[in-house]
Amino acid sequence: MITRKISPAIIKNLDKPDVLLIIGARQVGKTTVLKELVSYLKKRNRETYFFTLEDPDLLTDLNQHPENIFSYVPKTSKYFFLLLDEVQYLNNPTNFLKYIYDLYSEKIKLIVSGSSAFYIDYKFKDSLAGRKKIIELYPFCFSEFLLAKKEIKLSEKIAQENYFDRVKKVDLLKHERRKLSYLWQEYSIFGGYPRVVLEDNLEEKKYILKEIYQSFLRKDIREAGIKNELKFYMLLKILASQVGQLLNIQELANTTDVSNDTVSKYIYTLQKSFIIKQCVPFYRNIRKELTKMPKIFFLDNGYRNSLLNLFVPIGQRIDNGAVLENIFFTELVKLSIDDIKFWRTQSKSEIDFIVNERYAFELKMSKKAYNIAKYKKFTERYPEISLRLVTHQDEKSLDLLDFAS
Repeated sequence: MITRKISPAIIKNLDKPDVLLIIGARQVGKTTVLKELVSYLKKRNRETYFFTLEDPDLLTDLNQHPENIFSYVPKTSKYFFLLLDEVQYLNNPTNFLKYIYDLYSEKIKLIVSGSSAFYIDYKFKDSLAGRKKIIELYPFCFSEFLLAKKEIKLSEKIAQENYFDRVKKVDLLKHERRKLSYLWQEYSIFGGYPRVVLEDNLEEKKYILKEIYQSFLRKDIREAGIKNELKFYMLLKILASQVGQLLNIQELANTTDVSNDTVSKYIYTLQKSFIIKQCVPFYRNIRKELTKMPKIFFLDNGYRNSLLNLFVPIGQRIDNGAVLENIFFTELVKLSIDDIKFWRTQSKSEIDFIVNERYAFELKMSKKAYNIAKYKKFTERYPEISLRLVTHQDEKSLDLLDFAS
């Protein structure tokens, strides 16, 4: 059974002719998703073939000519599903996918996975316009994390629909809150990479996270043509220490002693590799509101903690506000919410997040730190945008849920 949040989007597109392209960082579970999809299709008596392009013989054959795929699957009139894992290993992925689509889309449904989105720019020289549907896969969100921990009832309880419109928090019994708080602490420290979540030993979790980011340094940045790994790693650690702060390219260039263009290239690579994501400012008054500098967030909190070598609970951290913002932002991203911004004026009045230009969220560790009067400028300027408080701790109700639209 497929349990990832992207599953409905995959299933919805199974009977459409487009090439279905599942992309994401290394080790977020793309291969597992494809294998579960194979099981799903076969249970429904759909003819299905699965291959990985880590197989050198298959890779060699397909690099020679796309038609060589028919040495591995039958060339018949019967419709079937062809699933290819790690499609970025092909010398020219676009050529292969375009060829099969243009000649055989009435007979073959292509579903492929690829690591690191910058491959889409670098190796996918043709846009495949009108031929593809891209679905992004991230590390586990919190409800998926709970499923992986076999806490099915808790996962279902926090995955509410239409939260934005109903503003309904989750009321829990004391023993449920206690268990959820314990699990949330683990999630906030070690993140949602599947291998990390499924590992029980805390030291081994740290080792796996280190292995993940070192693997990224070895493979992805070399594919991106980055030669100075030391400078790149320096920038990565600086960004990890500045989560939720304004991104100042010039300042980063001065600190790392590289050019502005180099910093921009590094940040681009990190974004395309699903390590970080930018949050841009929301504005309507150009003279009074911040319009240029974005903020940077990491798409997995465990990855960030590994870079900082800081594995302590959020309540014991001096950067607890940044941790809370980082998790909240990435939970929205993992649930396919695209329009996420922040608001800040030249006088430094600020709202943490604006979602779909309809909902505003201010994050605090506790209700005591929230003073509604501080946000009067925003509420007066944008009365149509609902402002809501999200807290880390609340004795009566819970904000740790899936903000499904």
